[in-house]
Amino acid sequence: MRTDDAGAQVAAYLHQHETKGLLRFITCGSVDDGKSTLIGRLLHDTRQLMDDQLGALEADSRKHGTQGDAIDFALLVDGLAAEREQGITIDVAYRFFDTGRRKFIVADCPGHEQYTRNMATGASTADVAVVLVDARKGLLTQTRRHSYIVSLLGIRRVLLAVNKMDLVDFDQAVFDAIAADYRVLATQLGIAHVHCIPLSALRGDNMVERSAAMPWYDGPALLEALETVPVDRADAQEAFRMPVQWVCRPHQDFRGFAGTIAAGTVAPGDGVVVVPSGRRSTVARIVTADGDLPVASAGQAVTLTLADEIDASRGDVIAAAAAPPEVSDQFAAHLLWMGDQPLLPGRPYLLKLGTRTVGASVTEIKHKVDVNTQDELAAKHLELNEVGVCNLHFDQPVAFAPYADNRALGGFILIDRQTNATVAAGTLDFALRRAANIHWQHLDVDKAARAAAKHQAPRCLWFTGLSGAGKSTIANLVEKKLLALGRHTYLLDGDNVRHGLNKDLGFTPEDRVENIRRVAEVAKLMTDAGLIVLVSFISPFRAERELARALFEPGEFLEVYVDTPLAEAERRDVKGLYAKARRGELRNFTGIDSPYEPPQAPELHLRTQEADPVALAESVIAALGL
Repeated sequence: MRTDDAGAQVAAYLHQHETKGLLRFITCGSVDDGKSTLIGRLLHDTRQLMDDQLGALEADSRKHGTQGDAIDFALLVDGLAAEREQGITIDVAYRFFDTGRRKFIVADCPGHEQYTRNMATGASTADVAVVLVDARKGLLTQTRRHSYIVSLLGIRRVLLAVNKMDLVDFDQAVFDAIAADYRVLATQLGIAHVHCIPLSALRGDNMVERSAAMPWYDGPALLEALETVPVDRADAQEAFRMPVQWVCRPHQDFRGFAGTIAAGTVAPGDGVVVVPSGRRSTVARIVTADGDLPVASAGQAVTLTLADEIDASRGDVIAAAAAPPEVSDQFAAHLLWMGDQPLLPGRPYLLKLGTRTVGASVTEIKHKVDVNTQDELAAKHLELNEVGVCNLHFDQPVAFAPYADNRALGGFILIDRQTNATVAAGTLDFALRRAANIHWQHLDVDKAARAAAKHQAPRCLWFTGLSGAGKSTIANLVEKKLLALGRHTYLLDGDNVRHGLNKDLGFTPEDRVENIRRVAEVAKLMTDAGLIVLVSFISPFRAERELARALFEPGEFLEVYVDTPLAEAERRDVKGLYAKARRGELRNFTGIDSPYEPPQAPELHLRTQEADPVALAESVIAALGL
């Protein structure tokens, strides 16, 4: 063969490899259904393993394997020591392989219920799900849970792999029954395309080639199905959308907006709008590391320069001017709760949507979903791995698209403000109509005018501490001293407010959160009226106190920690509540069977065992500069 012919063949091969399509898929299902074994067998039978990898696998199989002298293919994927010891997958393991027809990225997702959050991570970027079912067990709870999450996260194509057919003597009736059950489930979940394949991942039956052990099956082997399954790429057909990830300004003559295009195409000269600000311009250049592009489409990472100097920052969305995205701050959403502590409506979280991070809270749990039956169940909170339909409120409007239309602009995570841990993943369904119908009404008399008329600076003094710590006593003394100084005040006391505004609330964690949310909003209105507001509430949770603080301008909110040891508060027991709680007659009592989270950096720390209430009240007045 001539050298130039060989070079042409190499060039053609490389071009073919570069232009092959990419399929992202996950394997999921219940524990021990064989997910890791299936991926290991695929990697082995498609000759993706180097000699040293194969040798290491054989050695690991002798040491950690469960197949005697035979290769344990699951060990190719179960890389964590804990996984090998327990024989389960814990983390999501990603593997890359390719064939002559397609490139693949596969995520091996854990089957154990405890690690459902990891499974959702893998599903969030997948095009197809391979759902494994043990032929001996049929559909299990975790099979249904994973299938529900697959549906929730927008995967509409499922390959049902009925595994371990060798252990049921390759019985067609077993396969047909499982396939029929799953098709019913898929219909309930709205999964449009399901193809069922009987196989044995351990033996390799129907994995890469059709198996003679199951002549009654006339469909494709698993690999052929993966090579030929259609991949829906609708993003490029939608209107242009690009969340701004970074403002690139290496010098004063260049200002570009970098990000990954979430939908549509863009070209120089196209009219665009920056959302939510609404400023308009046209695209001047599409800049990449390899030079400018004449056009860019969904999935490409680019830097756009605009013809006009307009303000845009991380989290904004640059969109087609003729078809801008919706903007809202209230939504209906599906939520998969991943936190060890339950979700409580009203509690503040951070929400990350695309490149934007905003404050958010769940205002209402409409219902939670039974993953086995898809029934809607009443719920006041969500526990680990539960799915709920909720209403969300953001502290600022954002550009979005329903998740069913665009994953990048409709998928979000919730982050705990205290620990920075991801506690939920969710999908935006639609904006609530109430958000579009409510607008801020301009008022000519503002807080500054009201405060000036009273000759004082508005403040919120937030007294927190255990029951019996002395909050109300000190707050009452402070208000009397302020009144004597001619100041305009109001005292919101926890017990008094529960006789009226909050009389419908109990003492569960959910009701405690709502109790503080309401009183914080009332205190904000009172400071807006120009008053010095004193709030005397146990307010046991830091998150809710931080929610209250966030409602006020810098310097307006003073957290006053009335610090009394539990033993001393219990000794006083002015209302007899501790005694009732100790006898089990009073549930969810702070300090006994419900926690109190002390402030970490209060503006004032009043230690009641070191000074009397009068002296402590004077220290509060001094802190106000009066």
